[in-house]
Amino acid sequence: MAAVGPEGEPSSDAAMTPDLAALITRSARGDEQAFAALYDATAARVFGLVVRVVRDRAQSEEVTQEAYLDIWRHCTRFDPQAGSALSWMLTIAHRKAVDRVRSAQASKAREVTYEVRSAEREHDSTLEQVEVRLDQQRVRRALDGLTETQRGAVELAYFGGHTHTEVAALLGIPLGTAKTRIRDGLIRLRDTLEVTA
Repeated sequence: MAAVGPEGEPSSDAAMTPDLAALITRSARGDEQAFAALYDATAARVFGLVVRVVRDRAQSEEVTQEAYLDIWRHCTRFDPQAGSALSWMLTIAHRKAVDRVRSAQASKAREVTYEVRSAEREHDSTLEQVEVRLDQQRVRRALDGLTETQRGAVELAYFGGHTHTEVAALLGIPLGTAKTRIRDGLIRLRDTLEVTA
């Protein structure tokens, strides 16, 4: 029931509170003045809700504007039987605000992931050099464990970059013998270096 003043006329509070449902209904018919009145009557409440969710004033202004655009586009969907006009509007604004927060969080997560993936990995070059030298020493010791014929064939093939045919020609031996020496040398190297087959 509307508040009544001392002389039977509506009080100033009742006169200042427009019928939001009626404004939405008129807005649904394209009445821009009704929508402007709706905005004026509700903007502070809608913006206040958005700020509480988004927590950034500039973004909250954008989200509020997006919410009012949605309200304008979807005025025809408003059902006064389902709830109050203000609740309907605040629901739209709340959804928009939550979407903005989620979008910002997802964007931040993508930035962090990109930074982690693209950051150069620091490495200890001294440790790397030591490991290379140790590997070289192990290989030299392993080569020293081969027979002279095996070592010669393996060095020509793997350190000299020669094919099996070229190794056979350089050593003056049949191709099958060259392949056997290389294979036997590699098996012994593998066993010496404790590399699993």
